Amino acid sequence: MIRFYFHPTPNPAKVALFLEEAGLAYEIIPVDTSKGEQHLPAFRTINPNGKVPAIVDTDGPGGKETRVFDSTAILIYLGEKTGKFLGSPEDRPELLSWLMFLASGLGPFSGQAVHFQHAAPEGLDYAVNRYRREAERHYQVLDDHLEGRSFIVGSDYTIADMSAWGWLDRASRVLKGAEDPFAAYPNLKRLFEMVDARPAVARSREVGRDHAFKRVNDEETKRALFPSNYPPAK
Repeated sequence: MIRFYFHPTPNPAKVALFLEEAGLAYEIIPVDTSKGEQHLPAFRTINPNGKVPAIVDTDGPGGKETRVFDSTAILIYLGEKTGKFLGSPEDRPELLSWLMFLASGLGPFSGQAVHFQHAAPEGLDYAVNRYRREAERHYQVLDDHLEGRSFIVGSDYTIADMSAWGWLDRASRVLKGAEDPFAAYPNLKRLFEMVDARPAVARSREVGRDHAFKRVNDEETKRALFPSNYPPAK
């Protein structure tokens, strides 16, 4: 059994997709990040960094319970545990390379583009420009790579495609104001639509729907999501 610590945001969405694709048994444990539940001591024992997603595998290596945090680490761990969606052994260097590109590039810069365009105070034009342009650059790198390819790595659907889907699903927020955020990236659009049409995606979108996550963006939410913006509590 996998205990899956979840909030409906792009990185947990990748893990939800893998769990549904692989047909693994899992239990959802909601972590309402807008209420600051990611900072509670009980969750910090699962992920010391206080971020979702995280999992606890009750049947980890050697049959022992084990934790895994960070969406990319979880995808690799579950891929190796199940032997699914890893591509061929020959694809391993490319798989790791593109996973790290997504983990350290496209994902974080997309997140910062969303933050500075939608959440930060007005007047931070330099930051808005930098993160929006860097997000666009990462889109272009992946779009160029996908020219003539059906998948990011090799000839099969892998965890790299799942990882990309998680943030591409928020393209309209990353590229704020674009009528069609994929207009300049036809290969990305094709990849996103291919993944998004999979039956497991529809199932993954239902994950956590029965939990009433907080939707109000008030002072509590801002302090919970952006604690480094505030003085440490005394």
